[in-house]
Amino acid sequence: MIKVLIVDDQELVRAGFGVLVESADDLVVVGLAANGEEGVALAASTSPDVVLMDIRMPVMNGLEATSRILAGEAVTRVLILTTFDLDEYVFGALRAGASGFLLKDTPPADLLAGIRVVARGDALLSPNITRHLIEEFVKRPEPGRVAPVALKALTEREVEVLALVARGLSNTEIGQRLHVSPATAKTHVARLLMKLDARDRAQLIITAYETGLVTPQKS
Repeated sequence: MIKVLIVDDQELVRAGFGVLVESADDLVVVGLAANGEEGVALAASTSPDVVLMDIRMPVMNGLEATSRILAGEAVTRVLILTTFDLDEYVFGALRAGASGFLLKDTPPADLLAGIRVVARGDALLSPNITRHLIEEFVKRPEPGRVAPVALKALTEREVEVLALVARGLSNTEIGQRLHVSPATAKTHVARLLMKLDARDRAQLIITAYETGLVTPQKS
């Protein structure tokens, strides 16, 4: 059973998400919080697998709450839900350690699927959100071209895989591109996570762009 904590300052939204989550046989709501501060406290006491986190809230916003929740030893994952798809929020959420980012008008079935995706340790970035993330890097100064020491420890194949992860490819798609099995692609990704000390694929994407390994493609 996947334990879910819902953090949103709008009561109707909290209630609606709660009913939706409880409708799934493999999900259970372990808490409802009206702001980030309450969310941090409830996360500490309930140890949820996934936190559905709003960004704009009083007392403590979702970015700060995400940082605090993920600062501990727990394996909790955070899925950001918001009506705002602005670059600054996408980048900030991922920087804070969030494993996924979806808009609140996401279809119910996709939201439930998203919870399961981040619960098993994968990153969840919708195509629209990924595009905004890349646009954010376009606006920023050119990244340093000197890769961090950790990047130098990667094999040639691992560098290839990291670049493909940054382009948004799944393990199956990476396997097809490199003519290896999905299981082998998954192993490469797992090694990248370990070597780069990344929480999940979302952090791998940030690393790939910030080190200049991958640059935004012109449309």
